[in-house]
Amino acid sequence: MAHNNQQDFIRRMPEASNDLRRRRSFWHVVHVDPLLLFLLLTLTSFGLIVLYSASGGDSSLLKRQAIFFTIAYIGMFTVAQIKVDFFSRWSLLFYIGALGLLVAVLFFGVGAKGAQRWLSLGGIRFQPSEMMKLAMPIAIAAYLSNKTLPPRFKHVFWSLLLVAVPTVLIIKQPDLGTSILVAISGLIVLFYAGLRWRYIVSAVALLVASIWPMWHYVLHDYQRGRIITLFNPEADKLGAGWNIIQSKTAIGSGGLDGKGWLSGTQSHLDFLPEGHTDFIIAVLAEEFGFVGVFVLLVVYLLVIARGLFIAVKAQDSFRRLLAGSITLTFFVYVFVNIGMVSGLLPVVGVPLPLVSLGGTSLVTLMLGFGLLMGISTEPPKITNNR
Repeated sequence: MAHNNQQDFIRRMPEASNDLRRRRSFWHVVHVDPLLLFLLLTLTSFGLIVLYSASGGDSSLLKRQAIFFTIAYIGMFTVAQIKVDFFSRWSLLFYIGALGLLVAVLFFGVGAKGAQRWLSLGGIRFQPSEMMKLAMPIAIAAYLSNKTLPPRFKHVFWSLLLVAVPTVLIIKQPDLGTSILVAISGLIVLFYAGLRWRYIVSAVALLVASIWPMWHYVLHDYQRGRIITLFNPEADKLGAGWNIIQSKTAIGSGGLDGKGWLSGTQSHLDFLPEGHTDFIIAVLAEEFGFVGVFVLLVVYLLVIARGLFIAVKAQDSFRRLLAGSITLTFFVYVFVNIGMVSGLLPVVGVPLPLVSLGGTSLVTLMLGFGLLMGISTEPPKITNNR
């Protein structure tokens, strides 16, 4: 019995597929997608280079990020070894566990900068909302995978309820940026499942109708200020508009090929706040110019393209929905951060994936890539044709 439970949890090659086993490459044996791994290593290496400059040459910050990367890669490789069916089977437990941690934040959360978003266990501080970014798509993909697709109204309703509960809890922390990203990670599963257009049009109409009550009764003063600043940052140059103005100045001053590594002025002279976290791409643009930003975007697009390819080639609905959600959610992270830093979107506190300084967010992101690698390197399911 113990042996069978281990087989359900850890990947093992089928005993009857000796020929298939011989044909499988080393990468499939260790359950690693080599192209995706190369792209991730490129991003994280580049991230360390930019972070060192953005932090003003702070080696302690660089070591901290290197530790985070090490933990994240170990987590990614570990998740890749686990059968994907395990996550489908226990998806509800993952979701309830992440939801319970969000409730715990309301009562036992650690506050910082006017928000209560973290839990501290044994001296280790982490952000439970980041875990929901992964638990959410797993739960909804598992729920929809054994339903008729496109999903019917009742299935859409229960999926939206799964999205709404944690989203509201995260808004109460308050953390509007993360709540939006968590909601998107679940909604993308619905979209990828073939959501009917009448539901999409209805959702857009409902969103437009809710703008006024959300503005007056949901958003905090600082959140409304960020939206106002988006349209006219010069109205408060030394206050709310400072970040966007300095960020755009840094991006523009980089020119074609930048000022050179460690030679940026906006970050090194402390004109650019949060240069090592949310606004790190402004540091990159100033020091490496348009060429550096273009190369970074190409690598990001290759990661997204590889993820979508894995989704298309997935063996069943659960794997396809999950891989598509992880990949498109990653795209949203990149899009929101770059749009925020360039003044096209409000500042919502979203780090640049695999480049900005991170802890829980980085580990969660890499666990998602571990799932992608697991889906990519799964042996074909053997059917018994009798």
